[in-house]
Amino acid sequence: MNNTSVSLLNTNALNPITTQSWSNGRHVVRCVKVIQETWDVKTFCFMAEQPVMFFFKPGQFVTLELEIKGEQVFRSYTISSSPSVPYSFSITVKRAPGGLVSNWLHDNMIEGYELAVHGPVGQFNCIDFPAEKVLMLSGGVGITPLMSMMRWYFDTNSAVDVEFIHSARSPKDIIYHRELEHIFSRIPEFKMHIVCEQSDKLGEAWAGFRGYLTKQMLELMAPDFMEREVYCCGPTPYMNAVKHLLEQNGFDMKHYHEESFGATPVDVQEDVEEFAELAQEEADAIQASDLLRVDFASTGKSVQIIPGETVHAAASKLGLHIPKACGMGICGTCKVMKISGEVEMSHNGGITDEDVAEGYILSCCSVPQGDVVVEY
Repeated sequence: MNNTSVSLLNTNALNPITTQSWSNGRHVVRCVKVIQETWDVKTFCFMAEQPVMFFFKPGQFVTLELEIKGEQVFRSYTISSSPSVPYSFSITVKRAPGGLVSNWLHDNMIEGYELAVHGPVGQFNCIDFPAEKVLMLSGGVGITPLMSMMRWYFDTNSAVDVEFIHSARSPKDIIYHRELEHIFSRIPEFKMHIVCEQSDKLGEAWAGFRGYLTKQMLELMAPDFMEREVYCCGPTPYMNAVKHLLEQNGFDMKHYHEESFGATPVDVQEDVEEFAELAQEEADAIQASDLLRVDFASTGKSVQIIPGETVHAAASKLGLHIPKACGMGICGTCKVMKISGEVEMSHNGGITDEDVAEGYILSCCSVPQGDVVVEY
């Protein structure tokens, strides 16, 4: 083979990707597969109608836009698949007793169903905090972002030493059990430990760790845990216990990362009428010169607010509904373009630096520092 042939082969091998790739925003996708992971956990797999490469950082999440009982509902879920399999993405959902969205998904999300998703976003990921030694701690369905990371490490042959510790209620509640055993049987640097709170009621034997994760267990499973980058996700009590354990041992919490989003807390949701009434009382009590003005350019509406109120609160006063899911600057659903003015935005990873540079803000956590004009 001559040099010309080699050159042509190299050129052909490096043709640019013509498939559309994913970016943070609103996308319409279709459910293509539903997998029953455990008795109360399902994985939902999605693709776009036209091929899209779903690139994201393992550990990030999306927000689903759904209509349930005639009302628009937003809910955020971690992506459980890996970007190493880019033409689809998956979320894994546990049916929660009384949970509006989780029960709806389990009962209604079938192959062929179309919906809109927002994202991907999130600061909890293994790309932004690279490390040679990693400790992953998960409880229950909190395993999903860590599974995305493990799939990424496995598929990309990453040179990472991983101690993976998962806590489940019982053996039948271990999500991805067979896949985990496959992954950890093939890479010596990947070590898996599972803790079951109890045995199955049907009597299935469990030879592994029992009860709740303790310092003694952690020292047995990962003796060098103080030297590792820690990723943690699970129910709030679980994450609080892990943080307490690490802090008591003098762990440098700069190397601790956790996933903390979830369903919108009741105390974060706004009753618009009550909120507007209280805000008006506060506004009446201060000088008119202290009030700030927020203009919404697309609708031609404007409102005065007291210092400290958010852009989202200003919109609510006017009856403008900016979609949101978390109310804490995490999900990115309430992203809007700021045309002019300054805001102080205290977000929790729901917006990228690129979006901020372009002028976007998250209305739920952006407090005007003067008069502001928003494109909405």
